[in-house]
Amino acid sequence: MEKAKEYLSVPEDEAEAVSRLTVPARPPGNYPSYYESFTLRGLIVDRVERGLIVCTFTVPSRLADHSGNLATGAIANLVDEIGYAVLHVEGVPICVSVNMSISYLSTAKAGDKLEITSKVLGQRGAYSGTMVLLRNKESGEIIAEGRHSLFSPHASKL
Repeated sequence: MEKAKEYLSVPEDEAEAVSRLTVPARPPGNYPSYYESFTLRGLIVDRVERGLIVCTFTVPSRLADHSGNLATGAIANLVDEIGYAVLHVEGVPICVSVNMSISYLSTAKAGDKLEITSKVLGQRGAYSGTMVLLRNKESGEIIAEGRHSLFSPHASKL
């Protein structure tokens, strides 16, 4: 535990700069959060069909871990965001994630080009399932496969 605290602590010479950071409040409305923009910046949507999205993504160094690999948390965020995007319909209440399962099969380095495919696996009532596959575009190697279950509450009739 002490090692984790030490790793996450801010050095004294940087503490003052960190204490001056301000995070502006989000304006009302459906705007992407800083977190979403940080992860998805640079994503190129190549193809959109009913129940399918295909994207290209060059792994930025800002999403790399200490080993230079695409961080597992960034992969989870991509599965969450792109798994939801394949279901999104303008004017319909947004979905919330119920469950995600991700198999991390390989690594991607900063600068690698990935092809990200998201497919709807099925829908039953307000529940939906999607699959997101991250593949190295040059080698074809699968980096990760995610399954994402979502719930979309129906709009109130009141």
